[in-house]
Amino acid sequence: MTDTVPHAWLTIIGVGEDGAESLVPASRAALARAELVIGPARHLSLLPAHSCPVIEWPVPFADGIARLIEHRGRRVVMLASGDPFWFGAGSSVTAHLSREEWTAIPAPSTFTLAAARLGWPLQDVACLGLHAAPLERLRPHLSPGRRVLALLRDGEAVAALADYLSRQGFGSSALHVLEAQGGPRERVRLTAADALSFTDVAHPVAVGIECAGDGRTLPLTPGRPDDWFASDGQLTKSPVRALALSALAPRPGELLWDIGAGSGSVGIEWLLAHPANRACAIEADPMRAVRAQANAAALGVDRLDLLTGTAPDVLPEGPAPDAVFIGGGLSDALLDRLWARLPPGTRLVANAVTLESEALLTRWHGAKGGSLLRIELADAAPLGSKHGWRARYPVVQWSVTL
Repeated sequence: MTDTVPHAWLTIIGVGEDGAESLVPASRAALARAELVIGPARHLSLLPAHSCPVIEWPVPFADGIARLIEHRGRRVVMLASGDPFWFGAGSSVTAHLSREEWTAIPAPSTFTLAAARLGWPLQDVACLGLHAAPLERLRPHLSPGRRVLALLRDGEAVAALADYLSRQGFGSSALHVLEAQGGPRERVRLTAADALSFTDVAHPVAVGIECAGDGRTLPLTPGRPDDWFASDGQLTKSPVRALALSALAPRPGELLWDIGAGSGSVGIEWLLAHPANRACAIEADPMRAVRAQANAAALGVDRLDLLTGTAPDVLPEGPAPDAVFIGGGLSDALLDRLWARLPPGTRLVANAVTLESEALLTRWHGAKGGSLLRIELADAAPLGSKHGWRARYPVVQWSVTL
């Protein structure tokens, strides 16, 4: 038996700055048979007058979704910029619809047009949507020789980007300011970040960044240097953090609970492992919680969720995690709660420094299995006129799969 697929009532059309010239025949046909057209004022102005009713999409954007759905079942065309599913409005709308209700006809994206103007191989370029996101999301991509294409809100955002790059030590980066690409107002100007002098930037705007300078580059490997994280001393130190991340084994799209987060370093490094990863940090101390959130923002992973409180009294709601790290607040009560709540297959890693917490982990290891690792590190330090080894506190790490 063959299932019948309902006809899509909504067509999402990508529109370029050249208006009607950007439309493929399928887009023109959808507009010709539309009973209603909805879109932002700028997109509506790029096209000839429509024979059917027109609704201007309201601000804020979210308010327009319910208004669109009111017309479910009619032949509706929604206008969007370029490719609606690359930092566009498409997914925000289709999240509220079944797959059979809509179809999409994209136009070239801003990234495609920018790469064509600059001659950059798009597969080798970091493409970021920063029109409604913090500039700090650039931080993991700042490395000499690296190319970035960033969508920005307006001219003020271009100036803020140049200032941010300069403050990070990348003021000599070349900025290709691309305005109103693909249309009659198109303009491309080149400047160094620390020499930006013009303010008359037309919307929509993208910036191609050729990174240069002597700023610090964030390493790709886990166990990044401790001085990347602001801390009051409550920090899983770099070598121990590298071992913890190795045991946690992050995979794309997974969720981590970082319990007793301190500076947030483990959760932050989990997020840096892949852009689809998610993490929730739980920290009892409010000041440390604020610091962990600031560390995450500074390193470009502002998507770190944070709960202030003491586990197990405070644990995240929603989906179960794929992995859990316990860096502080270790107790029988916490492990009992996690064992009762977490599904089989969850990876758990716990660190212990005190004799009491080490004894607790030894007991749980005996009951539940897994791996028990004792980490003993020493640093070379002055000893009179020579040097000797100064031992750190040993750390016991228990890793287990539920």
